[in-house]
This record gives sequence, structure tokens and C-alpha cells, in this order.
Amino acid sequence: MKIFIVGIDGYLGWPLALHLKKRGHKISGCDNGLRRQLVMEEGANSAIPIANIYERSIILGESNMHYNDVLDYAETESIIKGVMPDAIIHLGEIASAPYSMIGAKHCAFTNTNNIVGTLNLLHIIKDICPKAHLLKLGTLGEYGTPNTDIPEGFGEMKYNGRKDIFAFPKAAGSFYHWTKVHDSNNIMFACRIWGLKSTDIMQGPVYGTRIKAMGSDSKNNTRFDYGQVWGTVINRFCAQAVVGHPLTVYGSGDQQRAFLSLEDSMQCMTLALEHPPNKGEYRVFNQFDRVYSIRELAEIVTSVADSLGIKAHRAKVENPRMEREEHYYNPECNKLPELGYIPAMSIENTVVQILKDLLVHKDRINLDVVLPDIRWDGSKRQSKMEKL
Repeated sequence: MKIFIVGIDGYLGWPLALHLKKRGHKISGCDNGLRRQLVMEEGANSAIPIANIYERSIILGESNMHYNDVLDYAETESIIKGVMPDAIIHLGEIASAPYSMIGAKHCAFTNTNNIVGTLNLLHIIKDICPKAHLLKLGTLGEYGTPNTDIPEGFGEMKYNGRKDIFAFPKAAGSFYHWTKVHDSNNIMFACRIWGLKSTDIMQGPVYGTRIKAMGSDSKNNTRFDYGQVWGTVINRFCAQAVVGHPLTVYGSGDQQRAFLSLEDSMQCMTLALEHPPNKGEYRVFNQFDRVYSIRELAEIVTSVADSLGIKAHRAKVENPRMEREEHYYNPECNKLPELGYIPAMSIENTVVQILKDLLVHKDRINLDVVLPDIRWDGSKRQSKMEKL
């Protein structure tokens, strides 16, 4: 299968390219290097050293890795026309709730980059390769935390004695998450009117440093972010643990979310790619392993760190976000297990791997970017920290 990855240089895009290539697929893709740039602007870098884009293009060999922004319609159209892919994986978006909440400039840039980039791809697919399967990375954050079970995309609604199937109502918690909602609506509409086919992946936060397809060559490393803007919570906790910084638990820590490892993210996206939808079909997969509270995650990381001789401790930080801290949370995940998804490794074993990898590079971790000062209420103050 010819697969084109938008965002091929990213945390998910790079290991996915290696994984799919190892499975015999022909891989190409594009990236504008924006994640590297924005993390540097934050005052950080990947905690684990990574190859530059030129080196990565050599690693992929005969495959094509283009330095390109999907907001450039003409250039993107030309590249995809030269590839004529069977599937396009869209990972090329600004994926940070805090970044989108910094202020007007960051909010507008997140919306423009994410929504317009997706619309460009939809029109290009329609005109150039209408049979291609669009695999779009969404987020479980689109749903919010409703006081009901969360189906995979659609549910039955009854009103005034009548009923129908509707897209499940969304209650996103940041401007970034709302861009994902708008993407989902636009993709669903394009499938309906143009007969395109798409899988919308509602994925939970991903944690981990490596997958099997990377092997032992350090040039295959994927990036690892840990700050308040770009670091997902488990990765942030692990980075804090290895440098002796308190694990920053936002608020009560009772917030619940659904997580999966980097290896499992690769497995799930591969299953979706190799079992594509039908023409005109828009389908939604909820993609995660298990639901954890933030407090549970902090306890897991400190326990695993202790087993490795790392004395980690936790601290309560005033929550910078506007979110419910006690809530019901039960997303369904049935479609991927039906295709064969089985979690590859326990969270404890994955955290062991993360901590060992970070210990080698702990001097690269900049603690100045860890404590949150990006607040959903618009104020500019750093959250207070109290030991737990």
C-alpha cells in the first residue's frame, strides 16, 4: 500500500513511518518542522536527541519525505499527485491545548493551521485521489466529560417521540480541541457529499519513548516533549521524576482520561489502515487502552521510579484549566479490539522504559518549562505548588 503521512516528522508520525515501512508499505510524507520550532520557542527541546529531517529522509531510503506545509495548497496538491497514495494519514496539526489558550495570536494560528490544513487535504483527495482512505487523528478530548457513556462517534437520540442516529454531541475543553471537532464535522460532511472514505481516530494521550520498529539505532529515536505546553501528562511526570522535580498533579488529580502507549498507537492506526472503510463511509474509532485518573498516573510513576532507585515525589498544583475535576468518564472502545487490537505492554513496563531512556539524557530537561502559567481564565500567573 502507498501511504502518505502528513506530519511525518512528529512524535507519532516518525515511528509510524518506520513501523509501516517494516510491514512492507511504501511510505512518503511531508512536514514543515513546526513542532521543532514551537518547542524551541517554548525554551525546550526534545528530551531525547533526534535526527534532523534530512537524516530522516535518508533513513527512509527510497521513500519521499517532503519539507512542506499543507497550508500551501498548490505545493501539497503537486506532491500528493506525484505519489497517488492509497491512504493519507493526517497527523500534521498543532496538538496542544495549552498552546491554543495562550492568547489571540496562538488561538487563531491553531485554528487556521488545523482547520484549513484539513480542508485543503479534503479538496485535494476529492480532486486527485478520491479512492484514498483518509486516516485522521482526532482526540477523545472532542467529547469532553459527559455524564453518560461515550460511544464511538455516533449514538441514538430520541426527541418528541422520534429517534435517529446522530454524531455524539461534543463538549471540547480548549480551542485546540474545538479545532478537532470542526475537523470531524468537515470530514464527515466531505464523505457524505463527495463519497470519500475516512477513519476519524479519537485517541487518548499517548506515552512512551520507543517502539519495536525503531530497533537499537539512536537515529530512529522519536521526539519526547515534557513541558507544560507539549508534554502529555505521563511523559511529563516521567521527565520530572528523573530530575528530582515534584510530579505536578493539576488540582485534585481526580480528572479521568483514557491513555495508550506509543506502541499501541502504532498498532491501532495500522489496524485501521489495513481494514479500510467503504466508499462514502465516515467511521469513528475510540483509541485507547485504559482510563486512569491523574492521581493514579502520578502514583504509578512514583512507584515505578522507586523500583529503579529514583526518589520521586508528587505535588499538587493549582489547576490552570477550566475543567471538572470529579466526573463520570466511560468511553467505549469496541471497534479496534474487533479488528484484533490487544495492548502490547503494561503501563508499568512502559514507564520503566521511559525512565531508563530519560535517565541517559536528563541533562537535556529544562525545568523552566514545566510549571504551568498558561491559564484558561486568561490571567498570567504561575500555578502554586503544594507537596502531597
